[in-house]
Amino acid sequence: VVKGEAGGITQHIVAYQVTHDGKGITFLDTPGHEAFTAMRARGAQVTDIAVIVVSAEEGVKATTIEAINHAKDAEVPIIVAINKIDKPNADIDRVKGEIASHGLQPEEWGGTTPVILCSAVTKQGIGYLLDHIILVSELNNLKANPNRRAIATVIESHLDPSMGALATVIVNAGTLRIGDAFVCGGTAGKVRAMMDARGERLDNILPSGAVRVSGFQETPEVGEILQVVSSEREAKELLKELVQH
Repeated sequence: VVKGEAGGITQHIVAYQVTHDGKGITFLDTPGHEAFTAMRARGAQVTDIAVIVVSAEEGVKATTIEAINHAKDAEVPIIVAINKIDKPNADIDRVKGEIASHGLQPEEWGGTTPVILCSAVTKQGIGYLLDHIILVSELNNLKANPNRRAIATVIESHLDPSMGALATVIVNAGTLRIGDAFVCGGTAGKVRAMMDARGERLDNILPSGAVRVSGFQETPEVGEILQVVSSEREAKELLKELVQH
C-alpha cells in the first residue's frame, strides 16, 4: 500500500481501507502512534481488533511489547501476524514462544490468540489474515447503524496553509456526508470535502471508514468526537451551551 502512495501513505493519512470479500477493513497506523494515547486519555475507543505484527527473524522487540500492552489496555481481540516468514532466518516457533511469554498463547498451543503466518513480500498468508479479521469481527458482533447522523473520532489534525483546519476521522456510527453540519469538541463546522488515503474525494463515508475532512472552524484535538447535527444553527447553539458549562 505504501508503494502506491506518493511520499508514503503514513505521511498522508494514518488510516486506510481495503476491501476483502466485499467487506471494508480499515487499518490504523501502529497503536504506538501518539494518537492512541491521546484518544484513550479522552475515553475514545476507535480500535475494534488489534493486529500485532512480529518479524519472524527478529521476534518480539520493545516496540512489540508496547503494542501488546496498548492492545490489552484497549480490551479488544488480538490477532498476531508473524511477518517475513519467507526470510532464511525465520524462526516461527521461537517467535510463538516469545509472544506466549507475554500472555498471548497461540491457538495451536491451546490458547486463544490466532497466529497468522504471512509475508508482505510474497503475499503469502495476507488473504488468510484478512479472512481472520472478518471472522473475529463477526464473532464479536462488531456492527454499527449507517442510517443515523454520523458520530466520528478525530485521529489526527493539522492546519493546512491552503485548506485551513483539517482532521482525519474514523466514523463510529452513521454515515458522514458532504454538507453535514457538526460540532467537534470546542469547535463546529460543515463538511466541505472528504478525501480517502488514496487522495480520492468522497461524497459520503460509512461506519468504520476513515477520511480527511475539511470544513472545521478551528483545528480539533486528537480524540475529540465529531457529532453531526441538523443545521449550522444547531451547531452554534450547542457550542454556546458547552461554553456556558
